Amino acid sequence: MTDGRLVLSAPAVPEVLEVVHTMLAQLWARADTWDQRDRTRFELAVIEVLGNVVEHAYAHDTESGRRFDITLVADDEHVVASLADNGLPVALDLSGVALPEDELAESGRGLALATAALDDLRYERVEGRNHWTLECRRGSAG
Repeated sequence: MTDGRLVLSAPAVPEVLEVVHTMLAQLWARADTWDQRDRTRFELAVIEVLGNVVEHAYAHDTESGRRFDITLVADDEHVVASLADNGLPVALDLSGVALPEDELAESGRGLALATAALDDLRYERVEGRNHWTLECRRGSAG
């Protein structure tokens, strides 16, 4: 934890999802007044977005330089995750993200679930990196 923030820089590989789960547990240990509903919706969104980064940002990358950074911070009213990666740019309009019409579809749900769970989800491409900001406000419906 650095200045109230949990920070990680790591390879963007599937195994890192477990490390981020551990970070989230550490965050909640420090922000223990947050209720389970808010914790769950924030965790769902973080893992869905990070899962997309790991799966899609490097889909055509065979090099070993795949990395991402994550910062988690919580105060009395907000919890925020900031993710940045050096993967491929995302061509995405977050306002148009929706669940797939086919109930049995195996993909295409992650960003729609994250959008529904969060109060704010932003994406931008800056200086060759993808930047995601995920915010959840205490007690809101997402």
